[in-house]
Amino acid sequence: MIKRTLWTINRKSYAVIAKPLLFMASPDKAHSMMILATSKMGYVPIARGFVKTVFTRKRDERLAQQYFGIDFHTPVGLSAGFDKNGEIVPMIARLGFGFGTVGSVTAVKCAGNPRPWFYRLPKSKSLVINAGLANDGSEAILKRIHNYSAKAIGQFPIVLSVAKTNSQKVVDIKTGIADYVATVKRAQQEPRIKMIELNISCPNAYGGEPFTTPERLEQLLSAVDAVGPKQPVTVKMPIDHEWPAFKKLLDVIVKHKVTAVTISNLYKDRASLDLKDHLPDSVKGNLSGEPTWQKSNDLISKTFLEYGDRLTVIGVGGIFTAEQAYAKIKMGASLIEIITGVIFIGPQLAAEINDGLVKLMQRDGYKNISEVIGVDAKPHKKR
Repeated sequence: MIKRTLWTINRKSYAVIAKPLLFMASPDKAHSMMILATSKMGYVPIARGFVKTVFTRKRDERLAQQYFGIDFHTPVGLSAGFDKNGEIVPMIARLGFGFGTVGSVTAVKCAGNPRPWFYRLPKSKSLVINAGLANDGSEAILKRIHNYSAKAIGQFPIVLSVAKTNSQKVVDIKTGIADYVATVKRAQQEPRIKMIELNISCPNAYGGEPFTTPERLEQLLSAVDAVGPKQPVTVKMPIDHEWPAFKKLLDVIVKHKVTAVTISNLYKDRASLDLKDHLPDSVKGNLSGEPTWQKSNDLISKTFLEYGDRLTVIGVGGIFTAEQAYAKIKMGASLIEIITGVIFIGPQLAAEINDGLVKLMQRDGYKNISEVIGVDAKPHKKR
């Protein structure tokens, strides 16, 4: 009873106090302040314990699943882009997440694109993102993860999102592949990295998205196969491909040592969106959150129906409530990730979704979340 009261107070305090204060600052500054404060708290045992007590509930086995030999106590994970440098893993592990994605990281330290990196569209529940893969470099980030104490992160599943360095020196295909491979080799030496995500679809970098064609994706995955990573591999997919083109990428992926696909990345086609906010042409970047909702669901459903026996689907895009998480799982996602919702709703969102998923399962008569996967996936029309 006391914990539930604290949880309710915490939710309201973020909405009434913390969020208004953070949103008074620019999105870039607010994100930096949040990361700095959270990273400092992660090294203080009392702070870690307090966050776990206030933000989370008791784990419910009805949400537990195992994929790729990894135990996920809930299907709700943190998407890449929030903890770019692995600075807040101890706190992510205590906020009700079943896993957390660090990165995207690159072989070489990268300053990213000129700021600002973020632009808020609050009415549209979206962020315009143009960070350009800013990160400390995979060597430094993996060292940081390695140095966390066992008490700080325990067995919390960490996914490392790997991209190619955003640099004019890493534009050609050969150099780009070498950049990915360098990080994959480093990652396989770190046992705390439970899964590798190959981010082929970041639209905010030099050279665009060179590995979103079947021929070039084939080259990249062949090179990663040759490394023989110890961890399972997922590919972060583009959202702007229509199904025939998307399917061609999946046809390549299933030929390689890839166990999952993460669907999907940022939305690029502003002209096709009916945004509720004014978005100046001067604002660079691509959109997260609600604008990605329907397209990601369509791609998830089709992927599940045609490749569900060969690929696990990790669903991303537009999740702000337990109902939306439930809907994405029903479309075919075995695991889901949130990020924009955490910024707009608050750090308690994962715990809220966990609580809501259990209630929705009880309502519908499901005993485990795995029973929900794909029940609403619908066949698409043949072209």
